[in-house]
Amino acid sequence: MTQTIAPRVRALVLLFLAALCALLAGAGPASAHAAVTGSDPAQGAVVDQAPSRISLTFSEQVALSGDSLRVLDPEGKRVDTGEPSAVSGTTYAVRLRPDLSDGTYTVAYQVVSADSHPVAGAYTFSIGAPSKTTVAVSGQGADDGVVGWLYGFGRYVSYAGFIVLAGGAAFVLACWPRGSGVRPVQRFVVSGWLALTASTLALLLLRGSFTGSGKVSDIFDLSLLGQVLQTKTGAALVSRLLLLAAAALFIAVLFGAYDKREDPQEKRDLTFGLAIGGGVVAAGLAASWAMSEHASVGLQAGFAMPVDVLHLMAVAAWLGGLGALLVALYRAPADTPVDAPAVRRFSRMAFGSVVALVVTGTYQSWRQLGSWSAFTDTRYGQLLLAKIALVVVLVGVAWISRRWTGRLAETAPAAAEREKVGAGAGASGETVDGDEVFAAEPADAERAAQLARQRAARDAARQKRLRDADPNRSGLRRSVLAEAGIAVVLLAVTTVLTQTEPGRTEQEAKAASSSSSSSSSAADAGTSGALTLNMPFDTGGRDGKGVVTIDLDPARVGGNEMHVYVERPDGQAFDIPEVKVEFTLEAKDIGPLPVVPDHLATGHWSANGVQIPMAGDWKVDVTVRTSEIDEVTVTKNAQIG
Repeated sequence: MTQTIAPRVRALVLLFLAALCALLAGAGPASAHAAVTGSDPAQGAVVDQAPSRISLTFSEQVALSGDSLRVLDPEGKRVDTGEPSAVSGTTYAVRLRPDLSDGTYTVAYQVVSADSHPVAGAYTFSIGAPSKTTVAVSGQGADDGVVGWLYGFGRYVSYAGFIVLAGGAAFVLACWPRGSGVRPVQRFVVSGWLALTASTLALLLLRGSFTGSGKVSDIFDLSLLGQVLQTKTGAALVSRLLLLAAAALFIAVLFGAYDKREDPQEKRDLTFGLAIGGGVVAAGLAASWAMSEHASVGLQAGFAMPVDVLHLMAVAAWLGGLGALLVALYRAPADTPVDAPAVRRFSRMAFGSVVALVVTGTYQSWRQLGSWSAFTDTRYGQLLLAKIALVVVLVGVAWISRRWTGRLAETAPAAAEREKVGAGAGASGETVDGDEVFAAEPADAERAAQLARQRAARDAARQKRLRDADPNRSGLRRSVLAEAGIAVVLLAVTTVLTQTEPGRTEQEAKAASSSSSSSSSAADAGTSGALTLNMPFDTGGRDGKGVVTIDLDPARVGGNEMHVYVERPDGQAFDIPEVKVEFTLEAKDIGPLPVVPDHLATGHWSANGVQIPMAGDWKVDVTVRTSEIDEVTVTKNAQIG
């Protein structure tokens, strides 16, 4: 039985790891947790006079460094002076050199949001008239390269380490005290401590490069490490390391003095002390995440952080305890098997954890989403739906495990009687399960000890065969293994979720950006008669959705200046292989008049001298090509002249 189980376990473990790798590989770059909601000058604006400064408004407060806001001229030279500073609230500005020449300027920003995630991007504006620029605006932030991947992997390992450490220790104390002396369970808990400690040290080293240049060479830059230690995230990571030192002492007592304590009253007292001390350490470790991530900013932060701590501890008790139970079922020695009462106690602990997860998760979902539409319209909401689905499946499998536990409890007395009979037969020299045991009078003490060891080994093997032959125990093993596999994928989804912009923030940023654009367009139309047309498109291919905006100024008979902007649905500018515009006045049978604009910057094209021969209701056709074969033409009518 054991020989058939081992390959099956290895195959399932490999399957779970493959699913996890596929999920992490397809997760994509982490979204920013602060979004730009306004700028002055605005994206794509053409101003008559050079501004004295540029300013950006974010959806939440951000941390700045000397190079957080950079302004580059058409040749790529910096024209900002001094360090950026906060103007008011969430608006930040940097001053510009006086007497800037006409042309297109690029504003690049790289800041750290209040919940510790880097935010990077760029846009353009023009002075006098647009011009070609040599500045290449990349959509890749510092968190998208090798350092970003390493940092994301380190976060996953840290979460997994905390769950294994806290949940495994909780399983031993609350469910199976005899497990404190079982070597595989000890190794399981210690591996959680090692994983959390190593990943925390790695995150501390990676943090400076992750929020800055993104270069691998900057990982061991001590000056960057010094800057990290002065930030909220750095303080949280250092606090976690100090708490891990206390956790090491806790583990030493749990697997040392606690295991050797034989007096029942003394063991109960030590159990109480370890439960209190371990609970405080676990809460402190969970708080090192809560104080530096989503829960620490935004709505009701003072209440959200304790809720987040409770949520993490409930996850650890459930999933970490599940892992410890899996190890006990498969690796515990024959003389110390995990018994039915221990499994029942874990079942009760898991049920309480699920209740806590439902309550705290409901509050967190409301806080991070804010509306039902955010479930389907934002990436955070979609990931949250996937997480909820996995939790439902996991609870269903746990219910199956609970049924196997009940059956195991019913058959436990009979199994114990069989083991007792087998042990008695082995001692008397009878034949049991095909193994013949011969009684013998030892000639000396050494021979007696050798026979005793052989007899003990045979008894242990016999007991293991009897347990492995129990269909209820085998069923419990399989269902717990399935739970553990789902838990691995669930943890991966949760890690990606913590790096994704909350749905509430994303929707508020879109609303603010749309309002700003509408106000700007209305003001322009009122003063200069400029025409703005926004046309959504979908070429049907990869990255084929977006919005193309046509600005025609002054939108009158004669020569006009036309600007074309292409943005993704989230408002981020991006380049496409080709964009063409045609004007047709069907009432007078004029056109189509083709216009091929020149590319100026990322997502920005321009054409001067666009001739409109007469006033009327013109049809504007815009052809957008996003790949070699994916192309679509969108149309709008507008009164020109």
